[in-house]
Amino acid sequence: MSQPAARQFPQVATQPIFFNQARFRENLANKPPVVVFKDAIAGVNQQFDQRFLEGEDIRHLIHERAQFIDLILHYAWHHFDWGDDISLIAVGGYGRGELHPHSDIDILILLDNKVGTEYNETLQSFVTMLWDIGLDIGSSVRTLQECIDIAREDITVATNLIEARRIAGNDSLRDQLQILTDAKHMWPIRDFYQAKWEEQEKRHEKHNNTEYNLEPNIKNAPGGLRDIQMINWVAKRYFQVQTLLQLQGQDFFTEHEFGILRRGEEFLWRVRYGVHMLAGRAEERLLFEYQRELATIFGFQENDKRLAVEQFMHQYYKTVLALRELNDVLLQYLQETIEEKVAPTIVPINERFQLCDGFIEVIHRDVFDQTPNALLEIFVLMGQDPSIKGVRAETIRLIRERRWLIDESFRKDPENNRMFMQLFQLDYGLISQLKRMKRYGILGRYLPEFGKITGQMQHDLFHRYTVDAHTLLVIKNIRRFRYPDEKKQFPIAAHIMKRMEKPELLYIAGLYHDIGKGRGGDHSQLGAVDAAAFCQQHGFSARETRLVVWLVEKHLLMSYVSQKQDISDPEVIHNFALQVGDRLHLDYLYALTVADMCGTNPEVWNTWRASLMRQLYLETKRALRRGLENTIDQNELIEETQQLALAKLADKNICENQARAIWSVMGDEYFVREGHIDIAWQTEAIVTNPSDENLVLIRETTSHEFEGATQIFVRVKDAPHVFTAVANALAQQNLNIQDARVYSAANGYTADTFYVLDDNFQPIGDDPARSEKIRESVLEELRLVSGYRDVVSRRTPRQLKQFAVPTRTYISNDIVSGHTVLEVISPDRPGLLATIGRVFMDMDIQLQNAKISTLGERVEDIFFISDIEGNPLSDPNLCAELQKEICKQLDLRVEKDLAR
Repeated sequence: MSQPAARQFPQVATQPIFFNQARFRENLANKPPVVVFKDAIAGVNQQFDQRFLEGEDIRHLIHERAQFIDLILHYAWHHFDWGDDISLIAVGGYGRGELHPHSDIDILILLDNKVGTEYNETLQSFVTMLWDIGLDIGSSVRTLQECIDIAREDITVATNLIEARRIAGNDSLRDQLQILTDAKHMWPIRDFYQAKWEEQEKRHEKHNNTEYNLEPNIKNAPGGLRDIQMINWVAKRYFQVQTLLQLQGQDFFTEHEFGILRRGEEFLWRVRYGVHMLAGRAEERLLFEYQRELATIFGFQENDKRLAVEQFMHQYYKTVLALRELNDVLLQYLQETIEEKVAPTIVPINERFQLCDGFIEVIHRDVFDQTPNALLEIFVLMGQDPSIKGVRAETIRLIRERRWLIDESFRKDPENNRMFMQLFQLDYGLISQLKRMKRYGILGRYLPEFGKITGQMQHDLFHRYTVDAHTLLVIKNIRRFRYPDEKKQFPIAAHIMKRMEKPELLYIAGLYHDIGKGRGGDHSQLGAVDAAAFCQQHGFSARETRLVVWLVEKHLLMSYVSQKQDISDPEVIHNFALQVGDRLHLDYLYALTVADMCGTNPEVWNTWRASLMRQLYLETKRALRRGLENTIDQNELIEETQQLALAKLADKNICENQARAIWSVMGDEYFVREGHIDIAWQTEAIVTNPSDENLVLIRETTSHEFEGATQIFVRVKDAPHVFTAVANALAQQNLNIQDARVYSAANGYTADTFYVLDDNFQPIGDDPARSEKIRESVLEELRLVSGYRDVVSRRTPRQLKQFAVPTRTYISNDIVSGHTVLEVISPDRPGLLATIGRVFMDMDIQLQNAKISTLGERVEDIFFISDIEGNPLSDPNLCAELQKEICKQLDLRVEKDLAR
C-alpha cells in the first residue's frame, strides 16, 4: 500500500464532540496509520462503554458510534486515490446510522458501469486496511448494474439498499442506485410485503415462534429488533419516506403505538449494547451468563419475591410481547392498505360485528363503548366459527384502545362470566382465542391475576417457558389428549378425557395451577384461593369448586410421589390413595399432572417418567377399587410374586428348589420391590452362572413399571460400596441413573438393579455393541474393589455452569422402611452420583435405595442409607458430618468446573 508523504485529508463536516479530528489528523501525519486508527477506535469504544454504564441515552450512543465509523472510513478512504466513478456506501443497519459495539459494518463499494479492473489492487488494500485496524467489515464491490440485477432477485439485498447512505466518493451513484431500485423499478410494494412477510415467518419459526425462549435472540426472535425493522422497511417503501417520524398524523400508527415502538426499540438497543459489550463480540443471544450482569447494570435489585434477573427478564418479555403485538397490527394494517381498492365482501354477523373478506371487524367505532361485553364476544364468535381468518387491523387497534373498559364491574357481570366460560366449552379453537386474548391484552385485564404472570420467568433450566406461556401450553396439552393421534403417546390421559363429563373444570385448574407464582409464599395455596374466587364468580357448584381448588392445591403431588418416593412400596401407594380419595380425583389429577410435566420442559416427559406416572396411577386405581380400608398383606404379595416367577422359571427348566435356594438368602424387600419377570430373569442368570465371578446383566426393561429405561443388574460377592463403582462406570459411559436398588443377601452377595437413560434421556435400545461396552466398563470398575479410580470428570454444558447454587442436604429416619433418608439438592454435574458414592464409601455408609431426579440445572436425589450393619444412622454427629462432606465435595466439583 503506497501513501504520499504529505497526503492532505479532507475534513468531515460533522464534528462530534467526543472525537478530536484535528489531533487525529495530526497523528496520521506523524505515526503509522494503522496504529493511529486502532488507538482511536479503542479509545472511543472505551468511552462509549463508560457512557453506557453511566446510563446515557442509548440513541445517542448508537448513532454517534455510526458517526464515528463514518469518520474512520472517510479518513481510511482518503488514504487512497479514487476517481469520480466510485463511491463508498453504508448499507443495512449501518446505512440507517445505527451501530452497536460489535455489529457488522456493512459497506458497498459502488462502481460506475464503465469501471473495469483499474481499482482492483487499491480496493484490496483498502479492505485489508479496514480489517487491520479492527473493523468488522461486511463488504461488497459491485457496479451499478450488478447491484440492480442482484437486488431484483434477492429481497435481502433490495432491503439493504433501501437505507443506503454515502460515506465518501461520488454521491450521484448512490442517487441513481436508489432510483433504479425503488418500487417503480423492482419489488412493487405488494411483492415486497409478501416476500418480507414470508422472511419473517421463517425467522420466527427458527425461534420456535415464541417470544419466550430462555435465552432469546434479541435481534431475530419474535418481538425482537428485526420485527421493528420489518415495520420500518415496509412502511418506508409504501409511503416513500425516510423515517417513521414522517408518518406521524397519517393514521398509520397512533401516538401511543409510536411510543411503544420507540420505547421498545430503546430497551432492546440497551440490552443488545450490553450483550455486545459483555461478550466482546457480536452476540445476539441473551445468554444466562449475561442476564444476571445486565440485571445489575439496569438497576434491578433482588427482593423476597423475585430475583433481580427475573425482574429484568420479566421486563424483557413484556417488551417483546408488546412489540410483536404491534408488529401484527401495523403489518396487517399495511397489508389491508396495500391491497387493491376493490369493494370488499361484507357478511353481517350481528348488530356489532361483520366479516370483511373473511376477517371480523366492528360495524362502527363506538361498538366497544356502547357494548363493553363485545370485548369478550368477539373471541367467542371467532371460536364458534373456525372459518374466520382473524381480526381486522383497525378492530385490533380498537380492542387495545378500549381494553381499559374491563374493570371490576365488567368482571362481575354475569353475561361476561357466561361468555368467558363459553370459550372453554368450544370444540376447537380454545387455545387460539386465549392466545389472541393474551396478545391483545384482554386476558390479563379480565383476569388480573393472569396479567401478573404475563412475561414472568423463573431463572432456571427446568422451567423452559414463562409462567403465562406454560399455563396456556398446559391447557393445550389437556386439549391434545382428546385427539385420536395422541392416544398412543398418552393412552391413560386419552382414556380419561374421553369419559370426562366436565373437561372445563380441568381447563380452569390448568389455568390457575401456577397463577400464584411470583408473589412469595406457596404458589399452590395462593392459586387455590384465586381459583375458588373464580369458580364462585363463574357459577360453579360447590362440588365443582372443591374439585378445581383441590387440583390447584395438589397439582405437584402426583409428580412428587412418582419421582421422589418408592412406588413399589404398598404403603406409599396406600398413603397416596388416601390423599386422592376417589377415582374422580385421581383421573383429574393424572391428566393435569401429565399436561403440566409436558408443558414445563420438553425433556421432562420421557419414557421413564411416563412409566412412573403410569405405575402410580394403576396401582392407586387398584387400591381405590380394593377399598382404602383393605391394605395389601405383604406376605401374600411376596408369595404371589414368587409363584409367578416360578412359573416363568419352569419354562427355562429351572426347578423350584434351585430358585428357592437362591431366594432364601434374599430379604422380603427384594420380592416386594422387584417384579416377577425381573426376579425370574435374574434368578435364571444366577443359576446358569454359579461361580463367584461378578455378574452384570443388561437389557431393556420388560417391567410395566419401568418401561422405557435400560436395566442393569449387578451381582457381586463380598464387595462393599458397589454403588460407587457402578455409578463411576456408568458416568464414564455417559449414562444417567434414574433409579438404583441395592439388596444385601445373607450369603455375602450384593444384588443391585440400576435403571439408566442416555444423555438424551432415552433407553439404549437394541445395541449389543453398546451394551457389551457398558458391561465391560462396569466389570472393570468392580475388579478394582477397594481401589476405585478417580471420579469421572466430563465437560459440563455451558448452561449448567450458570447455576452454581450451593448444595443442600436434608436427613431423616424413615420409620416404615427402617432406613435413614438423605435428600441432596445440588447443581447437576457429570459424575455427581459417583462423588456421592465415594463419600458413602469413605464413611462406611451403605446405600439401600436411590431415587434420582434431574430438574433442569439441578438434581434432587433421595438416598435410603444405613450404617455398615444395616441400621439407620442414629449418631447425630455422623449425620452432620455426612451432610457436610457431601456438600463440600459437590461444591468443590462445581468450583473446579467453573474454574475451567
